[in-house]
Amino acid sequence: MTVLGALEVTECRACGAPLGPVFCDLGRMPVANSYVPNAEAARREPAFPLRALVCTGCRLVQLDTVVDEVGIFEDYAYFSSMSDGWVAHAGRFAAEMALRLGLGPGSLVIEAASNDGYLLRHFLAAGIPCLGIEPARNVAEVARAAGVPTEARFLGRATAAEIVAARGRAADLVVANNVLAHVPDVNDFAAGLAVLAGEAGIVSIEAPHLIAMVDGVQFDTIYHEHYAYWSLHAMEGLLARHGLVVFDVERLPTHGGSLRVFSSAAPRRGSARLADVRAEEAARGVARDEFYRGFDARAQRVVAGFRAWLAAARAEGRRIGAYGAAAKGNTLLNAAGVRAGDILAVADRSPAKQGRLLPGSHVPVVTPEALLALGLDDILILPWNIAREVAGQLRGAGFAGRLLVAVPEMREVAPR
Repeated sequence: MTVLGALEVTECRACGAPLGPVFCDLGRMPVANSYVPNAEAARREPAFPLRALVCTGCRLVQLDTVVDEVGIFEDYAYFSSMSDGWVAHAGRFAAEMALRLGLGPGSLVIEAASNDGYLLRHFLAAGIPCLGIEPARNVAEVARAAGVPTEARFLGRATAAEIVAARGRAADLVVANNVLAHVPDVNDFAAGLAVLAGEAGIVSIEAPHLIAMVDGVQFDTIYHEHYAYWSLHAMEGLLARHGLVVFDVERLPTHGGSLRVFSSAAPRRGSARLADVRAEEAARGVARDEFYRGFDARAQRVVAGFRAWLAAARAEGRRIGAYGAAAKGNTLLNAAGVRAGDILAVADRSPAKQGRLLPGSHVPVVTPEALLALGLDDILILPWNIAREVAGQLRGAGFAGRLLVAVPEMREVAPR
């Protein structure tokens, strides 16, 4: 059992300004990806405050209780390759970047938080040398077994300098996909990205967009492994402090609405897409307190609606299961006070999660085949960002009952 520690913070981890208004307060919860072995079901799990505040300076939304990242990420249960849609997304990005940057056998691509090699394997298949940096040792081993060169380390300025010195060169492309939220020391991490890219390399960062989070009431993306929630406004400020200037932005549908942000140390002309996102954030008031007010109340209404639906369905005698032992699902279930029995089981394709219990709720995690054998009336798809993909898989496997998501409201899902 990993022993986790936590630290309460009152100053922004990006700019140092005082933390201000409450964005969303979800009470105390266990760590979302700390799945419980069946043998430890009676053990009391550690729980920590889960509250996001807004920085009064750079406006970065962030947790005010920081749980030890080493305890969370050195042994991790999330494997990117478990989502076919995400692997396909990575493949498209690799092809686009190879063409856009003219990458080839003499190039170097480095990914921070490279997970199980879901992205870099596409570059390798195209003959482009690459290196993954992945702090979760168990996940890094999976990547290496698949032939993806991977170092099991946390990225920071010192780590980056050692890698550049060992390679004798900086990278042409540095990728940081859906990792910025997971980094407590964002300045050391951003400095590491800048060192890896050097004077001429490109840094590409993907992160869920704060505006999409607010518009979609995506409160369930708040969990202890996500230390911060990013607008372009906050990200540009962070990168600029480390000599990286944003020159282009793409809007992505992934994770409910994300941004792909390109930056470099070398001056480049800003794109029309960058100007468009800047203008949207200015018009929406991302730099003002008003933008952040009311989100907590909206989140609580979603939780109340899900709780009422679940109570009514159980009163009707409906047999309810769930699909996707995702961290966002654990936030939803624990916010609603769900316990094993309310939901009979949750299926997940990852063997690392199967045979364990969800943190907090203790709903058992089973294989997709075992879930379908339970004779369910309803399946709640917890990773709503891939709900249509999952719905297609479940319909293809013969499930004829209701398929639903709970965020931003209870609704049925049709296959893609």
